[in-house]
Amino acid sequence: MSAETITLGCRLNFAESATIARSAPPDEDWIVVNSCAVTNEAVRQTRQAIRRAHRDRPEAKILVTGCAAELEPEAFAAMAGVSRVVGNSAKLNSLAANDVMAPAGLLANVKSFVAVQTGCDHRCTFCSIWRARGPSRSLSFGAIRDALAREIDRGAREIVLTGVDITDYEGGLGRLCQRLLAAEPRLRRLRLSSLDSIEIDDALFDLIGGEPRLMPHFHLSLQAGDDMILKRMRRRHSRADAIRIVERIKYVRPAATIGADIIAGFPTETEDMARNTLGMLRDCDIIAAHIFPFSPRPTTPAARMPQVARELIKERAGRLRAAAGELRSRWLDNLVGSFQPALIEGEGQGHTDNFAPLAVAGAKRGQSGTVQITGRTADHLTAVWA
Repeated sequence: MSAETITLGCRLNFAESATIARSAPPDEDWIVVNSCAVTNEAVRQTRQAIRRAHRDRPEAKILVTGCAAELEPEAFAAMAGVSRVVGNSAKLNSLAANDVMAPAGLLANVKSFVAVQTGCDHRCTFCSIWRARGPSRSLSFGAIRDALAREIDRGAREIVLTGVDITDYEGGLGRLCQRLLAAEPRLRRLRLSSLDSIEIDDALFDLIGGEPRLMPHFHLSLQAGDDMILKRMRRRHSRADAIRIVERIKYVRPAATIGADIIAGFPTETEDMARNTLGMLRDCDIIAAHIFPFSPRPTTPAARMPQVARELIKERAGRLRAAAGELRSRWLDNLVGSFQPALIEGEGQGHTDNFAPLAVAGAKRGQSGTVQITGRTADHLTAVWA
């Protein structure tokens, strides 16, 4: 018997969930719900997941952890079926007999998420995660190197470094990546989770431009494309900074693609401000946009600002999604006929190195190599081995 995991939210949560599940006592029946608090909707989905788990498996003990549990422990402890609520600081050892050093988790026996840090020292006005995760703490190089090696031993073909604010890694994220690539020659594919663009260091730019083992897709935490909104969010970059950083990435790695998190309808946002964010999708050539309608989190400064009407937030989010969809569709169209390196993550399905989803008939999980893009459907490319 092993723990079932239900994971909401970020890739760090996924790595932590997998680590908790591996350490669960084999003779106990646990369901681990690793919660998210980035939006009100994420908290609602956490509660929904707990109710469903208790309904489907009433005999199992439910452990609730993660950011929502950290912020609202009493509310989750009162829910039917919940046996234990554990905050983020104790989550990794919540079911373990021995201390766990670095969380890591394998997805579909191909891709593994390895945590390098947790917590955040910044105070964005819309965010409560810094309260849930605490200050930024970097894991030691040795712990990360050992976790990475164990994931490769388990069969991982690609490693994704993750955390709350990985560009805040002590000593620099670029230097960490250089050391890991030098220390582990079996590491052939390295990806990075979300980056705070203003913190990208010169060592990381050097890797982007000259290290083929670093995958050429970079997801940036941009949030908005209007300078006044960025200031009210307490972000540390400007619109011009975002464009300059993307231009630098593409200069040193022309094949690189850009993803971004964008918030629609932040408090005080005018129509002109919304248009500036809409234009940034094009100016930064964002082909993988995660659009979040603004959701006021309790006790945050943004919750006390003048709010945009919900109907208008929904309309602006729809406009952003439509524009992002057009950019993504054009990008996928332009890949048809090209040859692309790719990794198969599921039976017949995977991603190119620049993170285009694709299907290769007959391909087996874990295969990698060059494919020829033969066409596309609404949401993915079709390909054959070259």
